[in-house]
Amino acid sequence: MKPSDDRPNDAHDEDDFGPSRSEKRRNALDILKLAGQLMELPPSRIPKLNLPEDIVDEIGRTRKVTAHIARKRQLAFLAKQMRRHGDEAFVDARAALGEDRDRQRQEAAHMHRLEAARERLLEGGDTALGELFDRHPELDRQHLRSLVRQAKAERDANKPLHAFREIYRILKELEASPAAE
Repeated sequence: MKPSDDRPNDAHDEDDFGPSRSEKRRNALDILKLAGQLMELPPSRIPKLNLPEDIVDEIGRTRKVTAHIARKRQLAFLAKQMRRHGDEAFVDARAALGEDRDRQRQEAAHMHRLEAARERLLEGGDTALGELFDRHPELDRQHLRSLVRQAKAERDANKPLHAFREIYRILKELEASPAAE
């Protein structure tokens, strides 16, 4: 016997049961991650993010907790408070954090380019130095050659890498100088 159903089968398919349990969990973890990122920001940046007042106060209270488990519990409470406000309240904060990540990636890429240039100088010998001197004739050739020799000797002898760092600083100054552009 077939149970009688007053609704057509299509009506059952159209019911909106809301987000699934998995989706709710993903959203909750996303808010928890955002709360953690907000906690890592310097306190001076928090007022600039246009956050609700109660969330700013809760971030201040959470910062005061030092014990690991208590801090984790307080962070979860902060995330719960944030979920009550909805995503639209944190659009500015997400945008600011996204810009920070982009800037960090750019700075890391810049640093890696300078480190690679320094390695080319150390490994490439006179040809790499010649290329650098061609691009930047204003460089003190004798000083840079001396630094390269020193850096190789320091690295081979496992001594502090003073010359190694000095080469990096010179390359950084060259890239920042208006003549490089």
